[in-house]
Amino acid sequence: MKIKSELGYLSSFLIIWFGQLISTIGSSMTSFAINIWIWEFTGQATSLTLMGFFSLLPSIAIALISGVIVDRYHRKLLMLVGDTVAVGTTIIILLLYWTNNLQIWHLYLTSSLTGIFSGLQSLAYSASVSLMVTEKHYTRASSLEFLANYGSKIIAPALSGYLYHIIGLIGIGFLDILTFSYAISSVILVHIPQPPKEKNPENQSPELANIWQELSYGWRYIKSQKSLLALLITGLLFWFFHDLGGSLYTPMILARSQNNTVLLGSLASAAGLGGVIGALIISTWGGTKQPIQGFFWGMMGAGLSKTVFGLTNHNLVWIGSQFCSSLNFPLNGSCENVIWLKQVPPQVQGRVFAARSLFLQLSSALAYLISGLLADQVFEPGMKANGSLAWLFGGIFGTNQGAGMALIYVVCALCMFLVGLFGYRFLSTSGDRL
Repeated sequence: MKIKSELGYLSSFLIIWFGQLISTIGSSMTSFAINIWIWEFTGQATSLTLMGFFSLLPSIAIALISGVIVDRYHRKLLMLVGDTVAVGTTIIILLLYWTNNLQIWHLYLTSSLTGIFSGLQSLAYSASVSLMVTEKHYTRASSLEFLANYGSKIIAPALSGYLYHIIGLIGIGFLDILTFSYAISSVILVHIPQPPKEKNPENQSPELANIWQELSYGWRYIKSQKSLLALLITGLLFWFFHDLGGSLYTPMILARSQNNTVLLGSLASAAGLGGVIGALIISTWGGTKQPIQGFFWGMMGAGLSKTVFGLTNHNLVWIGSQFCSSLNFPLNGSCENVIWLKQVPPQVQGRVFAARSLFLQLSSALAYLISGLLADQVFEPGMKANGSLAWLFGGIFGTNQGAGMALIYVVCALCMFLVGLFGYRFLSTSGDRL
């Protein structure tokens, strides 16, 4: 009976996972097409990076309360609401574009709205994994999440880059709506278990008189677990530098390739292929016996690969280094997920994961906010022929458009490597506790 129940939950997880894979492909196609439209419309890196900032800002504001919501309310309903709002905002964008009324601020607004509900949807999904699969399958389940993410990158960018000049934003958005319909149907059709009810957590009264105690529970739990706190801080540093450089990826490539959208799509597909192969390796292998070490290995591998990517301006080297970079993220991410799933009880995962997500989003939002300004106001002017930085770095990056963004990208990639190196050197000894 236990085996039958385990197989039933595993099949439910796979159905939802496949629905999210299809939906992610559609969302990635639309996002890719919108980024191209923004670059063609403004020609500024800041306009693109602010998209990421505005998608994170509202979800940061509700991050702590979202954990309480996920732990208290039906997770299946929250996933359905998240997908429904996402498809609704896509329809709004298409209508504005079709009537020639679409402006940049419309995209910022819809991105903010989507960010709120997609955060709830993602948190509800993540907190349900430990209830749908047994502990021995945690690593494989995490690797499948990376497989969905990177699998979409193989298909979506290349297809969107090609279709953008054929069916335009309208056609790509319509395909996105179809994929969302499939994802919503997959969630409706399966059973998603709820966690057991907490019995008076931390001896609080059931009336929740002190709401702050409830909202801050996730942070206090992480702070009480020193190994988890160290893991969180290391991850924050890594992802700050990743997003600071990564937010400039699209404008950097378009600037250095004369707006070659097909090349941009091919590079994203190479990254997706690397991620898929990495996820398949982790899924087949089952992961390292000490997840903390795999966590840092992934950081160092990604940092080195991205350094090579930023230093070159050759298409084949770009493709190869993108592939190698993405190969590392399933190792890094699946090992990190295993640690959090094992260390945090299911009934409080919503609040703890929300606190973790809050700090990661704050780090990313800061990176998105300053990256475009650094590129447009400091590094791009500084790397022009007579700029203040050209005499030192011009021989490496050139002095054409995009050189300043490439310099930022390399500095951030080196910092990613150093975070992994120091973490491995000083924190991997926590492997027995993690």
